[in-house]
Amino acid sequence: MTTTPTLKKAFTFQSAFMFSFVFVSPIVALYGVFALVLGAAGPSGWWSFLIVFAGQIIVAFVFAELASRWPIEGSLYQWARRLVGNHYGWFTGWIYMWTLAIACAGGSFITSQFLPLVLGLEPFDLFTQILVALGTLAVIMVLNLIGPKAIKAVVFLAIMAEVVGSVALAITLFLFFQEQPFSVLLQGADVTVPGVTFAGIAAAAAFVGWGFVGFESAGDIAEEVEDPRRNVPKAIIAAILSVGTVVVVSALALIIAIPDLGRVLSGEEIDPAAYIVGSALGEQAVVLLFLLIIVGFVACMLATQMASSRVMWAFARDNAFPASRWIKRLSPRTSNPNSAIVVTAILTMLILVAATTGPVYATLVSFSTAGFFISFALPVVAHALTRHKSSWTPGPFSLGKAGKVLVPLAAVWVVLELINIAWPRTPELDWWQNYSVVIGLAGVLSLGLIVWFPRRSTIANLPIIEPGSEDDHAAETAESAATSNIF
Repeated sequence: MTTTPTLKKAFTFQSAFMFSFVFVSPIVALYGVFALVLGAAGPSGWWSFLIVFAGQIIVAFVFAELASRWPIEGSLYQWARRLVGNHYGWFTGWIYMWTLAIACAGGSFITSQFLPLVLGLEPFDLFTQILVALGTLAVIMVLNLIGPKAIKAVVFLAIMAEVVGSVALAITLFLFFQEQPFSVLLQGADVTVPGVTFAGIAAAAAFVGWGFVGFESAGDIAEEVEDPRRNVPKAIIAAILSVGTVVVVSALALIIAIPDLGRVLSGEEIDPAAYIVGSALGEQAVVLLFLLIIVGFVACMLATQMASSRVMWAFARDNAFPASRWIKRLSPRTSNPNSAIVVTAILTMLILVAATTGPVYATLVSFSTAGFFISFALPVVAHALTRHKSSWTPGPFSLGKAGKVLVPLAAVWVVLELINIAWPRTPELDWWQNYSVVIGLAGVLSLGLIVWFPRRSTIANLPIIEPGSEDDHAAETAESAATSNIF
């Protein structure tokens, strides 16, 4: 058995669930895309939240099965390695790591745009936005370096913000401020034309896909979770179910509380959520909403940076990454992968600075959504193609016979949603904007080839590392075989 650095088990089921919850974040998942969804499909865009939620639930169950079998730091990277092979897994992890870093950079930039609204200042110029975003990333890095206690404190604060910004607001709007009938959910983006269009729902679903990712992050910290073969799968499923439910209900509450549908669909109101909340509860409530959005984004970025650092650390532990010897070091005081945290933070900052030009930023934002679904598709499709083999041994959480349907269904869903996200549906824009997903993927893969090529022999012979001791793993495997399927 290969001797590996030891991570501290600092997360229970509850804290692992909370970690995944704030990564997905109802505030980020809803308010980050609400205006785009209404612009694409009008009130009928609500159905896109429901469709994507349903698809991601199936994916979450598949991830839960994989996490129960292989509760190893790095999640998608580790699962893809073991399902297909080391090179396949390496590129899966590479795409996933860059997706996390790009998403974190984008989140910091969005936060810098909301801050002046909360402080009552004029909008920041680009230079100030970048400085604020860099400062935010630096603070997040420090919190991650402090360790799980600081992370749990921020996560708790974020969940309180979610309760107010999502749950309490939705209940208030439902009870006291309904302005539209429920039949408005059959209205498209053009107020003069009744009915729902497939193109509108599909475009809206592409935007919603950005919000319903991150539930797999409990698997990124699997070796830091107590009893991971049971707790990580539960955390993954609980995160998507809870966040998705809050988002779907909150989106419905906002839509039926729209005071003037024509103003929103005409684009007269640039921020529909702020318009709805302001009309119902006043401008001070809008300021509070913006503050809660900032808290939600900061917590989401904290979880994103942490997940990204764990993927990088998993690479380094396998000596499959530049400077692996240094990056895989753990803090003797906290058992934290501090080197990986610092490198991840610096990488995110460089992405942010490089993305200051319009073309680069638009390309990165488009790729960050598709990047998650590419990373999801690689292990899910592989699992669909290999699960029937006799070599497959499930963990304590197993889909059982239902997996024969759910795993292929998840594979079809992630591939279709990926195609939907990448589809060039805006011919009026420049060509590079229509094909930004392809361009972004080509860039990430090209850089990956440069890193992979000199290490290809090492990667080809990567050891299979299991968490815990051999005796513990053998006992867990025997127990897994005796555990009944969940279906």
